[in-house]
Amino acid sequence: MHTTGSRPKLAVSSDGRGVVNHAGSRLLADLADATGLTASFTDALRRLRPRGTGHAPGRIAVDLSVMLADGGEAITDLAVLRDQPEVFGPVASTPTAWRLLAGIDPATLAALRAARAAAREVAWTQAADTGAGIPAAHAGGRDLAGLVLDIDATLVTCHSEKEKAAATYKRGFGYHPLLCFLDNTGEALAGVLRPGNAGANTAADHIAVLGHALAQIPDAHRHGTPILIRTDSAGGAKAFLTHLRSLRSRGIHTFFSVGHPVTEPVRRAIRAMPERVWHPALEQDGSLRTGAEVAELTSMVDLDGYPDGTRIIVRRERPHPGARLSLFDLDEGMRHQVFLTDTPYGEGSLQHLEVRHRAHARVEDRIRCGKTTGFGRFPSRHFAIYTAWLELSLTALDLLAWMRTLLLEGELATAEPKKLRYRLLHAAARITRGGRRLRLRISATWPWRNELTSAFARLTALPRPAT
Repeated sequence: MHTTGSRPKLAVSSDGRGVVNHAGSRLLADLADATGLTASFTDALRRLRPRGTGHAPGRIAVDLSVMLADGGEAITDLAVLRDQPEVFGPVASTPTAWRLLAGIDPATLAALRAARAAAREVAWTQAADTGAGIPAAHAGGRDLAGLVLDIDATLVTCHSEKEKAAATYKRGFGYHPLLCFLDNTGEALAGVLRPGNAGANTAADHIAVLGHALAQIPDAHRHGTPILIRTDSAGGAKAFLTHLRSLRSRGIHTFFSVGHPVTEPVRRAIRAMPERVWHPALEQDGSLRTGAEVAELTSMVDLDGYPDGTRIIVRRERPHPGARLSLFDLDEGMRHQVFLTDTPYGEGSLQHLEVRHRAHARVEDRIRCGKTTGFGRFPSRHFAIYTAWLELSLTALDLLAWMRTLLLEGELATAEPKKLRYRLLHAAARITRGGRRLRLRISATWPWRNELTSAFARLTALPRPAT
């Protein structure tokens, strides 16, 4: 009888020297320098360092963003960086980081956003200089033209009394931020923190977050490039869609694809649709979607008050087990979803427009990842600190997106933060000195050592912004 092999016995102590953890996170810190983010943050936060001594506020903000990208949840998690000065250099103490966040007022927050936009322009230029540039978004097995912005709200639960926290529509308690992501790369363009009782379909909030998002897009892409705005039905307010159409007069070529409720006029139109006008729906890979069909209702539903050229499209599908159905769906035996778009006729088949809209669901994955990268937990009682924390969380998501676009390839170029942390950012290494150089030696047995060292090599080769 053979016994199974046992693990080798270990004697554990805490006296190791020259060993560092989370070594891959140095990649993010250096990327912040290479894109000019550190320098831009330093300029934006200059007034918070009146005596010109101590830690540079811009460097503190970058360190906080790197910590969040690395998976940290609280300001005290800066200790991971601070206690490894040979890798990350001098890192501010927890009280110093708190004072920085507390000093960020609305004017400083606007400066931080402008700094993020400046760094984004550099990152996009680097992507164009070293590769094919910003990748296209995909839907239905095809590339989508231009840029695709996804707007959606989420709930963040608070387990104690915090400033401006309120009851939510799901009978919880906390905040209701509204966010905008770039589907092409996963970058977190903008976010507006709101009380938990904020309305889901408030046009003013959608206009505000879209304004912040468009300001993040480099001017060369913001003007002259088609920009598709996708939302669920909460973004279908006529005032918001009218605002989107008005942006064209400023040279911003926006189009929309937004959800729409299944109202009584829509139900009547669906029932009146002859079977011959229904077309097979598509999967995201372009193949036919079993049991699903799409049709256009534009001539059968009153769209008065919506921008000229607005179209209304419906998908019906056999419900999957456990699906939540309305009484209308139960009566018809099919699940129905409706959306509006102003994409002109001839610029995509009905099936393509529908599968393009359905790809908006990817924003749920972006938000889920964002909640593990800072804004799933607000470690303070003060609302002003939360707004700064949210901005640094969005910065952390940007750093991860730029790392995928500029430094990684293959499977890791599309990986979520959890995988990047497990494989790259949390890698251990040894610090050695020799020939007047400090070396970071990644284990020769680490499965993703080649990917990590290649990323560092690509980072070194990135063109730097002019100073």
